[in-house]
Amino acid sequence: MAVWIQAQQLQGDALHQMQSLYGQHFPIEVRHYLSQWLEGQLWDVIDLENPQEEFKAKRLLDSLIQELQNKAEHQVGEDGFLLKIKLGHYASQLKSTYDRCPLELVRCIKHILYTEQRLVREASNSSSPVGGMMDSMSQKYQQINQAFEELRLLTQDTENDLRKLQHNQEYFIIQYQESLRIQAQLTSLTTLPPADRQLREPTLLSKRATVEAWLTREANTLQKYRLDLAEKHQKSLQLLRKQQTIILDDELIHWKRRQQLAGNGGPPEGGLDILQSWCEKLAETIWQNRQQIRRAEHLRQQLPIPGPIEELLNDLNSTITDIISALVTSTFIIEKQPPQVLKTQTKFAATVRLLVGGKLNVHMNPPQVKATIISEQQAKALLKNENTRNDSSGEILNNNCVMEYHQATGTLSANFRNMSLKRIKRSDRRGAESVTEEKFTILFESQFSVGGNELVFQVKTLSLPVVVIVHGSQDNNATATVLWDNAFAEPGRVPFIVPDKVLWPQLCEALNMKYKAEVQSNRGLSEENLVFLAQKAFSSSSINPDDYRGMTMTWSQFNRESLPGRNFTFWQWFDGVMELTKKHLKPHWNDGAILGFVNKQQAQDMLMSKPNGTFLLRFSDSEIGGITIAWRMVWNLMPYTTKDFSIRSLADRISDLNHLLFLYPDRPKDEVFSKYYTPPLSKAVDGYVKPQIKQVVPEADLIT
Repeated sequence: MAVWIQAQQLQGDALHQMQSLYGQHFPIEVRHYLSQWLEGQLWDVIDLENPQEEFKAKRLLDSLIQELQNKAEHQVGEDGFLLKIKLGHYASQLKSTYDRCPLELVRCIKHILYTEQRLVREASNSSSPVGGMMDSMSQKYQQINQAFEELRLLTQDTENDLRKLQHNQEYFIIQYQESLRIQAQLTSLTTLPPADRQLREPTLLSKRATVEAWLTREANTLQKYRLDLAEKHQKSLQLLRKQQTIILDDELIHWKRRQQLAGNGGPPEGGLDILQSWCEKLAETIWQNRQQIRRAEHLRQQLPIPGPIEELLNDLNSTITDIISALVTSTFIIEKQPPQVLKTQTKFAATVRLLVGGKLNVHMNPPQVKATIISEQQAKALLKNENTRNDSSGEILNNNCVMEYHQATGTLSANFRNMSLKRIKRSDRRGAESVTEEKFTILFESQFSVGGNELVFQVKTLSLPVVVIVHGSQDNNATATVLWDNAFAEPGRVPFIVPDKVLWPQLCEALNMKYKAEVQSNRGLSEENLVFLAQKAFSSSSINPDDYRGMTMTWSQFNRESLPGRNFTFWQWFDGVMELTKKHLKPHWNDGAILGFVNKQQAQDMLMSKPNGTFLLRFSDSEIGGITIAWRMVWNLMPYTTKDFSIRSLADRISDLNHLLFLYPDRPKDEVFSKYYTPPLSKAVDGYVKPQIKQVVPEADLIT
């Protein structure tokens, strides 16, 4: 069902959220009348961070305006006349708004469609019975929303109390002025004759006594109002702290962990829209409470009454400032991480975002963000608040960027598009650590002013660990360092400590995640594949998966020590398999044509019971990034590598070898590979015959 049809069925808060997506920047009528067209366009293929994509965005804008104009022209009748004018107006309005910045239109529509899909998904999840229980995610979201509703009511309550206090205090001041006037009249009686004074004095004294008694009572009442209000504010701040802890220390940390695993090929971390909406609600509620506390303080200064209220208000003010400080500093995050394997003299990008920027009007004085590369030691010192004297470990070109506010999506972000690491300064390395194990991080810094420079915050955020290389040959080992760090880093660690050894099943999970992402395949590593890898990693012959579940693998075993009898490590071999499969074997892997993770002896055992001409494909044990053909009667070809496949593809090589008949266990080879064969060359053109490369395997070239 089209998203728009489902979106129109939303109710309550979800409907309100959906409606709030629209306005002058994109009218809801345009969404309604062009719903099918809008949902049929490929908005996601446009990279918003690439200015060169502006041409595609401009074409979509022009198409949108054309669609609107077509829709307007086909309107008939009385109602149609008004709609025709309206749609024509919207076409002009959108052209005027986005003609100079068409990428902003794409950003706006992507945001609208993503949010609608989320709201529809959440609504259908909550309405579908799952054993009478909501799933944990929906339950968590409901609890967060309930807490926000409670905070809203508390804030409204304290606002009403504050107004009542202000009204009573103003009346108190009027009565206090009255008592001063009576006192002045009594003082002036001394100038009157005794008879006149005796006549008027009793009335004034009675009046004064009545007013002073009222003032005393009312002063106590005002003090009680002030204390009650302070107690309510304490309750609000307590709930605010709790809600902020859930959002920043749970939800935002989980998002960052998902972002880290995405660096290993895990599922995308997901958008920040929900988190931003929560953080903005926090910011709004905190700011309202802060303004109330300041107004209460102003009332106290206007009318000082002895008591504990001054200290209470100071504590409240200090607490609310701490809360807003934590919110601003924690929501300065890296939306798009820089590459974790970073080559010098190579352009790279990153995006930082302030989740509360729009709500706190930070963009009214656009802040500048600076990027610096620092070492692991410097990162440790920074988190301990030690003076780092603005040290850096290298020079980044184009490392300053102004944060921009995107009206359509309400996001405040800085997009570093053309950074380049000019040079790197390495620490003195000791022991076995090599340059590909040395971790750096990109530090992003800025300064935000909130409330018209009322509060100024110095903010910093660190990227995921970065390994700096100067040559492509270092990429393999640098990737190993990043993979291990992303997979096994613990929350809140000291930079950038990771366990030296991990359980084999944990490593299997990381390897499978990486393999599927690199090969871009839904076919991951099977249990048999993982047993093969365990045999290789631990020099074991056991085929029982349970034998490996309790075993641990150290970092040295993973990528420092060479495999027995080889000049490469476990990771280097595995990475070579991924590279080869990604570049040349992906369709065959997806088809299940490559067994791959089988050793020579296992291949022979599997083929012995099969007819002659049966073959299988396995990754080479002896060569990085190689695949070999094993067949019955049991021959093994020299492994093929990327170099070989750049000359002739695997499918064509199999086609060339007439003695290969059946892919293990019994599939005719043409049934599996024919769709990948290169079509035969056309006839001679202009009298020339094109030469053709074919694989021939003389018996002498085979290795048993």
